[in-house]
Amino acid sequence: MSTASSDANKPMVPVSAGNPQGGAAEDEEMVSLYASRQKIYPRSVSGLFSKWRWFTVWITQIVFYGLPWLEWNARQAVLFDLEARRFYIFGLVLYPQDFIYLTGLLVISALALFLFTAVAGRLWCGYACPQTVYTEVFLWIEKKVEGDRSARMRLDKAELSAQKLGKKWLKHALWILFSLWTGFTFVGYFTPIRELAVVSLAASLGPWQTFWIFFYGFATYGNAGFMREQVCKYMCPYARFQSAMFDKDTMIVTYDEKRGEPRGPRSKKADPQALGLGACVDCTLCVQVCPTGIDIRKGLQYECIGCGACIDVCDEVMDKVGYPRGLVKYATQNGMANGWTTAQMVRRGLRPRVLVYTGILMAITTAVMVSLYLRTPLKVDVIRDRGTLARMVEQGRIENVFRLQVMNATESTQRYVIGVTGLPGITIASESEVEVLPTEVRSAVIRVQVPPGAASTGSHPIQFDVRSTGDEVSQVKEKAAFLIPR
Repeated sequence: MSTASSDANKPMVPVSAGNPQGGAAEDEEMVSLYASRQKIYPRSVSGLFSKWRWFTVWITQIVFYGLPWLEWNARQAVLFDLEARRFYIFGLVLYPQDFIYLTGLLVISALALFLFTAVAGRLWCGYACPQTVYTEVFLWIEKKVEGDRSARMRLDKAELSAQKLGKKWLKHALWILFSLWTGFTFVGYFTPIRELAVVSLAASLGPWQTFWIFFYGFATYGNAGFMREQVCKYMCPYARFQSAMFDKDTMIVTYDEKRGEPRGPRSKKADPQALGLGACVDCTLCVQVCPTGIDIRKGLQYECIGCGACIDVCDEVMDKVGYPRGLVKYATQNGMANGWTTAQMVRRGLRPRVLVYTGILMAITTAVMVSLYLRTPLKVDVIRDRGTLARMVEQGRIENVFRLQVMNATESTQRYVIGVTGLPGITIASESEVEVLPTEVRSAVIRVQVPPGAASTGSHPIQFDVRSTGDEVSQVKEKAAFLIPR
C-alpha cells in the first residue's frame, strides 16, 4: 500500500493551539456552525420617524379593518366574491374576463416598489409592510402587559411564578384574539362580512371559512408574535434582491463614520476632541431600538428595514449631550463620501434609473385608468347551438341557431336589443330583445335566417350587434359564422 493511501485512511483530528501537530487532545472543544437565535427586545422610541411609522400603522389598519364594513349600492363596497365570480370595488364590477386589470395592478405595484426602493431604500418594509405593522401592534400589546424592554428581559429570566404565568397568558390571549379578528377580516373580503359575522356568532361557519380564518390568524400570530425579524431576514425575498435596486445615490439609513469615530463613553462636560473621540458615545441605544437587532454603525446591511428608529434615538442622545443631530440619518453613500447637503442628495435622486421607473409607472397607470374608464359594462359571448345544425325552414329560408351569453356588468337592470348583419336579407326570427338583471348573465337563444340564394354553400362571417336601450348606451359587436348547407 502506498504512503498516500495510508495517510488518506487516517482519522481527522482537530488542531488546537496547544496541539499544533494535530495529535490527540484532551481539551477539544466542539464549535457549532449554526448559531441559535437570540431573542430581540426592541426598546421603545419616540421621534419623527416613529410618529410616521405609527401613522402608517393607523392608516393601513383603519383601511384593512374598516373597508369590508362599508356599503355601496346596498352591498359591500369591496368584495371579491369567488363563488359568484364577481369582484366589487365600490362602483366597479369586474369579472374573470377582466383579469387583465389584475395583471396591470400587479405590474404597477412592482414598478412602484422598484421606484421607491431606488429613491429611498426599504420604505415599504419600514413603514407599511404587514409584517412591520403587525409586529408593531404585537410589541405594543407586549409592552402594555409585560412592561418596557428591561422589564420584559427580567420577566423572561425570572423563575416560573403565578405573576409571570398570568402576564404571559394575558399577552398571548390578546395576541390570539387580535390574530383571529385579523383572519375574520381577511375572509370578510371574500365572503360578505355581515353574513360571516352572523354565522360566526352562531358557530355555523363553513369548512373553508373556518380554515382560512384560523390559517390567516395563525400566520399573523406566528409571524408577528414569534418570528418577527426572522421573516424579514430569512423568509422575505425582498431582502435578498433589494441590492439590485440600490445604488450609491439611494437614500438609506446611514451612520456618519467620519464624525462618529472613534467612539467611546465620556461625561457630558468633557471635550471629545481633547479625548480623541468622535461624536458617538457608544451607548448602543441604536442597537437596542432596532427591530432586527443590527448595529447601523457597521454600515449598510441587508437586514436593515429602513424604519428610522435608530435615527430617532440617536437624535435624542445628541440632544442630551449637546451635540448636533444627524450622526445617524437618511443619506446616500455618495452624499456621505462627498460631504453633500441634504438638498444636493435629493437633487441627485432625479437620476436616469428613477426617471425611467417613473415614466414607465406613469404610462402603465394611465393606460389602466383610461382602459377602466372606457370599459364597456356589457360582455357578449356567441356560441353556436351544437344541438341544431343549419337547416331549411318555411319558404326555403336557411336557419342557424346561436346561443348568446349576455353579461350585464352594471348594477341596474338593463334591456338589450340584438341585431345581426353580414349577409343579404339576414334577420332574427326569434325574440331580439333580452332583459338582464344587475350583475347577471342571461342566455338567449337566437334564430338567424337568410332568404334562399342569399349566399353560396359554406361558412360566411356575420356579426351580432348588442346594445342597451337605457340612458347610458353601451354597445358590443361579436363575430360569428353562418353555415349554409349544400
